[in-house]
Amino acid sequence: MLDELVSRSIALPSGHLRLLQPRETAELPDAGPVEWAPLAPYWAVLWRSGVALASEVDGVALRGLRVVELGCGLALPSIAAARAGATVLATDASAEALSLATRNARANCVQLEAAVVDWTEPDDLVARAPFDLVLAADVLYERASVAALLSLLPRLGPEAWLADPGRPAAGAFLEQAGRRWPVETRVRGVVRIHRLELR
Repeated sequence: MLDELVSRSIALPSGHLRLLQPRETAELPDAGPVEWAPLAPYWAVLWRSGVALASEVDGVALRGLRVVELGCGLALPSIAAARAGATVLATDASAEALSLATRNARANCVQLEAAVVDWTEPDDLVARAPFDLVLAADVLYERASVAALLSLLPRLGPEAWLADPGRPAAGAFLEQAGRRWPVETRVRGVVRIHRLELR
């Protein structure tokens, strides 16, 4: 899938980022109904939640902070965080996604570390905690992800920002998360960015 790549320019408040993406998914804009999902791997799509989360991160004072992104895909939020001065660990279940995430970071003259992470076996990631901020964009496709994420987040750090366009599993996640932690929600178009205080 990484043989044919196209370059996209993503406008963020502090300036554009360049993003390489597989050609076959570049023509799949995330502009349809929330339930829409591609036949191609999820990581290869430029999701509107990723763009919204990158815009939220862009310009925030992150110098000297440690940031981890869960399910990074093309890694746009990770790259925005690195450009803002954070030390970033981009994680995904797909090694192919991480290979492209690393290339995307280099294309934008920032550094990040990449690691394959399976949420059901997160011990290696948890051993690297605490992080100052946890990022995740559009990771609640399936109901099975809810319990795994609720369990993992407080083991990683004191704050998490999750971007979601209103997928069904996100409702279940927020209902349970709201019973445990303070949650502040901001709206960016159809995307909601939920800031969770995990202390």
